[in-house]
Amino acid sequence: MVSSHPVSPGLDADCEVLQFAVEMLRVVSWNINGIRSPLQGMVYEEPSNCAAMAVGRILDKLDADIVCLQETKVTRDVLREPLAIIEGYNSYFSFSRNRSGYSGVATFCKDSATPIAAEEGLSGLLATHDGDVGCYGNMDEFTQEELRALDSEGRALLTQHKIRHVIILGDLNTAHRPIDHWDAVNVECFEEDPGRKWMDGLLSNLECQAGSPIRPFIDSYRCFQPKQEGAFTCWSAVSGARHLNYGSRLDYVLGDRTLVIDTFQDSFRLPEVMGSDHCPVGAVLSVSSVPAKQCPPLCTRFLPEFAGTQLKILRFLVHLKQDPVFKQSTLRLSKQTRIQMHQNKACVRSTRPRPSKAGPSRGQKNLTSYFQPSSNCPQASPISELRSVVALMTPKTPEEEVMTKVVEGPASASEAKDEKEVRTSFWKSVLGGPLPMPLCGGHREPCVMRTVKKPGPNLGRHFYMCARPQGPPTDPSSRCNFFLWSRPS
Repeated sequence: MVSSHPVSPGLDADCEVLQFAVEMLRVVSWNINGIRSPLQGMVYEEPSNCAAMAVGRILDKLDADIVCLQETKVTRDVLREPLAIIEGYNSYFSFSRNRSGYSGVATFCKDSATPIAAEEGLSGLLATHDGDVGCYGNMDEFTQEELRALDSEGRALLTQHKIRHVIILGDLNTAHRPIDHWDAVNVECFEEDPGRKWMDGLLSNLECQAGSPIRPFIDSYRCFQPKQEGAFTCWSAVSGARHLNYGSRLDYVLGDRTLVIDTFQDSFRLPEVMGSDHCPVGAVLSVSSVPAKQCPPLCTRFLPEFAGTQLKILRFLVHLKQDPVFKQSTLRLSKQTRIQMHQNKACVRSTRPRPSKAGPSRGQKNLTSYFQPSSNCPQASPISELRSVVALMTPKTPEEEVMTKVVEGPASASEAKDEKEVRTSFWKSVLGGPLPMPLCGGHREPCVMRTVKKPGPNLGRHFYMCARPQGPPTDPSSRCNFFLWSRPS
């Protein structure tokens, strides 16, 4: 089985390929859009809040002997054991070597379907262990740098089982036929897309007439459901298109002709499984995969960080055996240093000035002695000082206090009210809050604000659009075409 992203130059795809020797075998593929993302909704269901149990629940829900995951979006430095090693399974990961949180594929095989070989990539350039699968196809038209750059993106993973047939499964990022795309009629040059041409050369047309070329692989879903419309596997999460099934079929299970015709019993989608913008796809085969006696070296349980063989820092610290002469000289030097430090301290104490016992100011000075009247400031006359002291010390009569409160009370209250209103109006002008959302033209409902993320002159600008999910233009319950630029604040 092979798990890969771009299987051909110009194709941004995630897929896996399986090779078997030939009971019932169930394989499932899912673009998980981050292996940790679907766990967020499941972790809270677990009483122990354990990630390992959450991953186990996903695998149990998919109920497959072999599960191929794309877009894991983890690199080796952030991969943790609970995500990689699940009881009853052996797993294999391919990581992006250049970007973090990007691409990445993984295959989880039940112990009853342990492969005999596994490797990263499609070119064989990343093969470093015994028992690798090897390279497939003629790649002479590509340079070594191109192949290594492709495999370094973590888009392909191969596992070989004890059967000589090939299955390619994963996200190929191409809607092959118009029936696989909701709005293929409005797609410019739909049939001329390079990805569709590549798939034309790979897949046999089951309805083709005699004399037509026979291709090596068959689209298993179209083999069982050739006329099924709306069989989509990917929807835009931003526009909520999954609610109205406005999407495309990008995920496939492809098998070689002999395997599909002789052993495939069913090919299916699982649109009820949430957690990603893709849904799982899979197939059931009437074959039995004989498990290997031991896992291939690429298995994650053999990684040093998970195998219990990682080195500790103490292994890098060596005990230094000192020479007796060197040790004696070191002790002599330290003794001389202590004597010198003692002499220096004594010298400092002897040079420190001692306070004189003679003199009237033997005790600590008062704080006020450090403040002297300024010569620039005019000194108040004794008469004015006396008047102020008399004014302060002369108590007011009860009648005077009542009159003071009657006069000053309303004035102070009015000033406080005016000051509060000024502050309130100021902060309202600064923190006015968002403006009310405009109403869309089609449904007269509040819009949603979006931000332009495409590079160009409008990058970062805000705009309003209909809040309903995207759907076919003929469906009145779908999003209308309302658009309005947001005015800069």
